[in-house]
Amino acid sequence: MRQDGKILLVKSHKWGGLYSVPGGHVEFGEKLEEAVVREVAEETGLKVRPRQLLLVQDAIYPAEFYRPRHFIFFDYLCDLVSGEVRLDRDELQEYAWLDPQESLKLELEPYTRRLVEKYIQLKSAGRG
Repeated sequence: MRQDGKILLVKSHKWGGLYSVPGGHVEFGEKLEEAVVREVAEETGLKVRPRQLLLVQDAIYPAEFYRPRHFIFFDYLCDLVSGEVRLDRDELQEYAWLDPQESLKLELEPYTRRLVEKYIQLKSAGRG
């Protein structure tokens, strides 16, 4: 999240051209928060600081993903530390910084939609 409250969404061919959030796998021996920092940097060029775990989601063979997979998403709220978006162009094709409420108007993959809705809910309650 940027200081102005906008969140970063990315579009990936792997998710059928739907918007999602940067992410990836955890490497052997890597802590979750280290994986978040590394994956965001690799995919976007941004340096982030994980603030809070917002949601854990189990995605078993999601229909929107381009091949059968079982994911466990550990969705973190992160603060932008520095950098300008430089997409890797391999996994991500587009990006947008948006107000969370505005982002719900985009075609989001379902797990990202749940994440944004959870963030809005926590923010409204003063916990996000």
